[in-house]
Amino acid sequence: MPRRISAQDLIALTGTDRFPHVVDVRREAIFRQAPTRIAAAVWRDHMKTAEWWPEFRDGKLIVVYCAHGHNVSEVAAAGLAHAGADVAMLEGGIDAYEEAGGVLVARAGTGVDVTGAPSVWVTRERPKIDRIACPWLIRRFIDPFAVFHFVAAEWVKDVAEEIGAIPYDIKDVHYSHREEGCTFDTLIAEFGLSDPALLQLARIVRGADTARLDIEPQAAGLLAVSLGLSATEQDDLRQLEKGMIIYDALYGWCRHATAERHNWPVAA
Repeated sequence: MPRRISAQDLIALTGTDRFPHVVDVRREAIFRQAPTRIAAAVWRDHMKTAEWWPEFRDGKLIVVYCAHGHNVSEVAAAGLAHAGADVAMLEGGIDAYEEAGGVLVARAGTGVDVTGAPSVWVTRERPKIDRIACPWLIRRFIDPFAVFHFVAAEWVKDVAEEIGAIPYDIKDVHYSHREEGCTFDTLIAEFGLSDPALLQLARIVRGADTARLDIEPQAAGLLAVSLGLSATEQDDLRQLEKGMIIYDALYGWCRHATAERHNWPVAA
């Protein structure tokens, strides 16, 4: 019998580097008609596991789900298990996940198609806040395999056009600041993300990125850490790696630790 994972156990890993590979194996017609998918899920054909499973051979658990956790998931799980993958079925499918309060993402975000090759994004070099926060959001909730490039500001649009990438956080592109919000806010709106912890994190990012430190008390701390990271790490991709840890921690605080206090001496 295929291994199973509950919706609650999967939800507990959301927004962390311990989140497994999640593969939507609903029949293609159903997937393309559905308005949402599980956050950070990609779609693959449940009948062609031998073709696509090598993409996921990095030792991580693969979780497959269909609408209700029935025969379609069983077929995919059996194929992956036969190939030697560490695989689990999501109990109850996406229906159970949604009922349990799991984070869903709108399937129709502009420029992102999770049925094939990873999305590619390009922005200005020497990132500070939004240009690190957005890649974290994309990889943790939208496209886990997304690729990011940092280039000279004057060449962002040209590079994007030449390599077929999505430009972000520059003027006059789809994914950028809108009204009082920053690009992080734009992505959240575009992909229909409504997780309360994520919305709180968005306020922190907005405050730090738009010089409105009064929005959330933590905005000043994020600004300081972001500027310090940029000042001490000259490699933009290395900075992104380190920034992923910062945003994992901030999201974890928003989810689990906002009521926790520390003082000295320690209470008995």
